[in-house]
Amino acid sequence: MNLKIKEEIERLKAETIQIRRDLHRHPELGFEEYRTSDIIFDYLQNCGIEVKRMAKTGVVGLLKGSKPGATILLRADMDALPITEENQVPYKSLIEGKMHACGHDGHVAMLLTAAKILAVHKDELQGNIKFVFQPNEEDAGAYLMIEEGVLEDPKVEAAFGLHLWSPLRSGQIGVAGGCIMAGQYNFFLTVTGKGGHSGAPHTAVDPVLAAANIIQSVQGITTREIDPLRSTAILFGKIQGGTAPNIIPESVGLEGSIRFLYEDGTQLKEKFERIVGGICQAQRCTYALRFTLSSSPLINDPALAGFVQKIAVSTAGTENVVPYITMGGEDFAEYALKVPGVFSFIGTGDKEKGTDYPHHHPHFNLDEDTLSIGVEMQIKTALAYLNGLDWLTSRL
Repeated sequence: MNLKIKEEIERLKAETIQIRRDLHRHPELGFEEYRTSDIIFDYLQNCGIEVKRMAKTGVVGLLKGSKPGATILLRADMDALPITEENQVPYKSLIEGKMHACGHDGHVAMLLTAAKILAVHKDELQGNIKFVFQPNEEDAGAYLMIEEGVLEDPKVEAAFGLHLWSPLRSGQIGVAGGCIMAGQYNFFLTVTGKGGHSGAPHTAVDPVLAAANIIQSVQGITTREIDPLRSTAILFGKIQGGTAPNIIPESVGLEGSIRFLYEDGTQLKEKFERIVGGICQAQRCTYALRFTLSSSPLINDPALAGFVQKIAVSTAGTENVVPYITMGGEDFAEYALKVPGVFSFIGTGDKEKGTDYPHHHPHFNLDEDTLSIGVEMQIKTALAYLNGLDWLTSRL
């Protein structure tokens, strides 16, 4: 049987775009995706797929094939960002201060379309597919899906995810094995001294000076204490302290992130606190330091990545498949820690269409022609994994 995947995707292209634009107009932040969740639930039910809710606003659809086999997971994230959109498009966000500025609206639209097409061919499937629509990716929602059993009943053998990616040119697909996205710790630091008058600094203990030294000194971790071949970045995103130019404040708050493109970054926290403690002691301050794990490093299973590369070549051609690694974080990593997984990137950057802005930018937008590429990748990956690559190739 000729599955005619491209023709089926093309037939649903307008619907895919319509879904994406509707979600774009109505962005919802993490764990607030109630409208989005309802749309997904109803859509999957109408496709004849078993559906359930989990992880607050998450949705999981289970498509059971007619023949026994493995179970795989295909995942899309759902949440938007607290950004005011500056694009002047007909489908501009209707909600001030909220915007789909990372492509998650496109991810949902692609996976719904893939689910619809795969449901039509469920009699061909040798196994099962879980369509996972996950909330709160921007602040690590995957852990909750896992805690509530998304990888069980039936047990998932492999997980696949993808991301529309403006740094890659439209038409390209990025796939690589090994560590491909950074792990990230967020830090929350308060440096406390003794407040006083700026005309009598000797009577105070200045936490601003200590904070300034900390900001500079911790950069030595990345340049002097870590192998240069092991990518590491320490960034401060928020500094807050003081109320007036002539007052030495009692304390200064600093927040930021530590990113690392390798498996274990635990030692980075220890090095960071060693420097903080040393500077505070030298400058007569005290400190309170807290770390949270934003995302684990995303490690693609090497053998499975090779399999996905073959799917990508059949979709976009050898010349458009590139190895891709980024210091961005992604909580798909939590699935890949539990089962073999592969996360890949669908290029959506087109300067002429204005879709080359970076992610999380108020002008971020998608090249909607690339949605079809993502749909094709998901369908082919599922069919080839469950039924075999040779089986799929013989039917295209």
